Amino acid sequence: MGKLTKFIAILALPLLVNCKYIGSYKKDSVKYDTCDLSQSLLNEIHSYEETANTIINTIVNGKYKGGTYKELAKFVDKFGARLSGTQNLENSIDYMLELMRANNLDNVHGEEVYIPHWIRNEEHAELLEPRSAKLPVLGLGSSVSTPAEGIEAEAIVVTSFDQLKLENVSQAVKGKIVVYNEEWTGYGGTVQYRSRGASEASKLGAVASLVKSVTPFSMSTLHTGEQDYEDGVVPIPTASITKEDANMLQRMQDRGDTIKLKLVLNYTQYPDSKSRNSVGEIIGSSLPEKVVLVSGHIDSWDVGVGAMDDGGGAFISWYSLAILKALGLRAKRTLRAVLWTAEEPGLVGWAGYNATHFHELDNFTFVMESDEGTFTPLGIEYAAGVKGGCIIKEILKFLAPINASQAQYSTGGVGSDISAWTQSLIPGGSLLNANEKYFWFHHSPADTMDVLDPDDLDKATAVWAVVSYIIADLSEEFPRERDQINIEALNKLQTDPQVKLVHNKQ
Repeated sequence: MGKLTKFIAILALPLLVNCKYIGSYKKDSVKYDTCDLSQSLLNEIHSYEETANTIINTIVNGKYKGGTYKELAKFVDKFGARLSGTQNLENSIDYMLELMRANNLDNVHGEEVYIPHWIRNEEHAELLEPRSAKLPVLGLGSSVSTPAEGIEAEAIVVTSFDQLKLENVSQAVKGKIVVYNEEWTGYGGTVQYRSRGASEASKLGAVASLVKSVTPFSMSTLHTGEQDYEDGVVPIPTASITKEDANMLQRMQDRGDTIKLKLVLNYTQYPDSKSRNSVGEIIGSSLPEKVVLVSGHIDSWDVGVGAMDDGGGAFISWYSLAILKALGLRAKRTLRAVLWTAEEPGLVGWAGYNATHFHELDNFTFVMESDEGTFTPLGIEYAAGVKGGCIIKEILKFLAPINASQAQYSTGGVGSDISAWTQSLIPGGSLLNANEKYFWFHHSPADTMDVLDPDDLDKATAVWAVVSYIIADLSEEFPRERDQINIEALNKLQTDPQVKLVHNKQ
């Protein structure tokens, strides 16, 4: 199972090869703003208005008001950070399983998966020239250590991989510490410096790399995250530095100063250890083999307490089911909450789940994940075809009283753990929320309960409960349409059954 620490094994090849939904793909001809649902389907969706209002009012104004925040605060205050491979993560999983049982969810259980275990021991950085100063650093996941005595070397600052590869720069890198002072262009474009920076520097003979924290805003805050050594390169130590210090080093270099740094970084990579995905359900009344899945991940980085990433997403998932169960609402299809383990080191919990449930994927009606914040909810971002999108838009009309009725179509997949499914085969959705400040706190010590608002969590829970319940209860199966299939992703899955995924929260 050790390969899971670097690769996500996608085992859906036979299903995709034989999938009856594969066909001609003419995305340009698709009218995503045009809806033409049958009157019978519209009538059925509209029949849920009273039920939706009951769910919303119970959560936002009634018995369960403040409940998501209260339960999440109790959880993160008790366990704090929940790093992959640690006993603390496993203790938190035990707690969540008992909590779901106490709230009367069905079939509560853990599903075993082996996950990586990397920890930081000691981290020091010092500017030696052109002046003496301590530099705060935060190692990037799976980094190797420096020698015990540390590394002393000149530094070279670059703003992009393109600059790194310029002849006059690349020839000067050998024996130096590469400092990336990349421009923030959004998470998807900027995170590559964290994930690939060490490998690209190592190819040119660098002895270490430092990456400006991946964030659009900083108050001298450090942000960690997983990085991945490319096969065949010599692993070199790598860590994040603050935005302010990266800019300072840039100014020094621009003035012609020689920059000399000392790094002492010590980490331990343990063998993979056993963990569990946490599962709770409301078993379907008439189509129990069909599944609508809601999810978030339970692990976090070792800085902050993972309240935002992804405590909020995990808690709106299981708690929305607990509320539906308490209200006596049992959909035709099974509603399943999955709290993924070890998302942060590379979607490892999902990979194990995907392998175990390969035979069941064709019965997955709709999949949902919240892992991009639980700030003020706006609606749902979805990956589905035209008809599926129209169904979601109709359901979201019920969320108008809490201003969460927006439906945003995603040209790729949605979610992090569920992204391989939603990019290639299974319709899905993620929480659309006002998360402009998400990356201010992401993977940093600032990811605490103070980032979250009780009323926002109530509304997000209501969105999750209403959308998942109605989709699970409709008489008509949620459509898998040709225009929803990403042919490029399908071809990649068919030709390369082991696909390395980049965690790409947008």
